Amino acid sequence: MRILTSSEKSAARPGLFTLAFGAAALALPAAPMAQQAEEAPAWTQSRWGADDQLGAANHMTPDRTKEAAALVTEGKVYSLGIVVGPDTPAFPPRSMSVTVLQPGQNGNSGLGENAFTYNDDIFMGWLGIGPQIDGLGHSGEDHVYYGGRRYGDFAPASGLTELGLDKLPGLVGRGVLLDMTRHFDTDMVAEGVAYTADDVRAAAEAQGVEIREGDVVLFHSNWLNLLDGETADPARYAAAEPGLGVTGAEYLAEIGVMAVGADTWGMEVVPAETEGEAFRAHQILQAHNGIYILENMDTRELAADGVNEFMFVLGQARVKGAVQMMINPIAIR
Repeated sequence: MRILTSSEKSAARPGLFTLAFGAAALALPAAPMAQQAEEAPAWTQSRWGADDQLGAANHMTPDRTKEAAALVTEGKVYSLGIVVGPDTPAFPPRSMSVTVLQPGQNGNSGLGENAFTYNDDIFMGWLGIGPQIDGLGHSGEDHVYYGGRRYGDFAPASGLTELGLDKLPGLVGRGVLLDMTRHFDTDMVAEGVAYTADDVRAAAEAQGVEIREGDVVLFHSNWLNLLDGETADPARYAAAEPGLGVTGAEYLAEIGVMAVGADTWGMEVVPAETEGEAFRAHQILQAHNGIYILENMDTRELAADGVNEFMFVLGQARVKGAVQMMINPIAIR
């Protein structure tokens, strides 16, 4: 099977949009924001205070970092980011391209007497494509975001004035991998399968790993085999996915994890468990609890080696006001 071309990807996107959001997303809001209730819901109160912009990254303490470093016993490094290109399926309307240029070098031998020549590249596209981190300014509930911020107060088109990924120094901590193919006894978890709180608890217990406050929890489903494996089917990959369910998200939030990721494009289950809902786990994790989301994480090598805990290291580009960012986190065992 082959990767979708840009035109084929565009043609396939309406199916993804319909599955992910359902008919409810196509309807206009019942009332303008000015008519919303003034009283903020309880979930808008951050445990770290009204001015906090780091959310669950506050769990990243020196002691926890040292504990994570102690997990490195072999020194083996795992790259968790997939290779991304113009034909990588992405949530619509996201796309990207790269143009390579040789600035000021046409018709000459380059710079200086030593004929220095070089290539530069121009990136054109969305930052939330391929392997990515969702910052806390990404997911909201009726235009209200982490800490009770309304989008009109912090999200101008020129970039976020609060909650941008430039505020995040990076993420370092104990990583936990839950192999959901083992839990469900299958080669690849099917689309629409939700990881409930009971599933998360059972998988952790069976795989001999405890989920703790401040952890980075990754789920493995083998879904990425639909992009580059022998059974590649990019259209199926982009149309739906297995992933975290509502009770699973609530359970991880209760524990107080720092980030949740998966080897799928949206981390949570699609179609949603409740018809008419859209990305409820995103809201629970990010808007309600300040937990970061990691998508399209390549967990296959970790799963093949039977690794369930490791040191997780992420240093994302700190672009001012950015909502999301393409990333390549590193797991070290």
